[in-house]
Amino acid sequence: MLLERSGELNGSILDVGCGTGENSLFFASHGHDVVGVDSSTRAIRKAQEKANERKIERVTFRLADALNLSELKRSFDNAIDCGLFHTFTDIQRGKFVKSLRSVLSTNGKYFMLCFSDLEPTGWGGPRRVTRKEIEKSFSDGWKINYIKEARFETNFHEDGGRAWISSIART
Repeated sequence: MLLERSGELNGSILDVGCGTGENSLFFASHGHDVVGVDSSTRAIRKAQEKANERKIERVTFRLADALNLSELKRSFDNAIDCGLFHTFTDIQRGKFVKSLRSVLSTNGKYFMLCFSDLEPTGWGGPRRVTRKEIEKSFSDGWKINYIKEARFETNFHEDGGRAWISSIART
């Protein structure tokens, strides 16, 4: 994956909204200590089964609420989010940013991939996010390293849905 090849990730990783764990397993197989969290019992069970089948040990999967990450009672050098941020309402976004801040170490980085407002609305899908919404959500106590156009792999697009990829550091 791009973040691994670029060397942007160093240290421990929280995969928030990990689903069935593919990103967590990828980063753990490349030597990172990873905790994947999701609110779905079924997704966490599947993720753990994959880790066991692949004999990947540097990963832990936990049932957790992304709006209450402090309950993990630990901090991380990085957090990754591939498809969670765009599911939140405006009120939930504020809670999520505060929750995320509670588990990221100072200068820890949050890497987010979310659907962009540049994506046409014809096929439905999740809420689209504007660049300004990202900037506003992370305006207090954060430093935005970049927000770049990207593509999100979907079953509806040959070349992927339009997205934003962001690197945001906790200050």
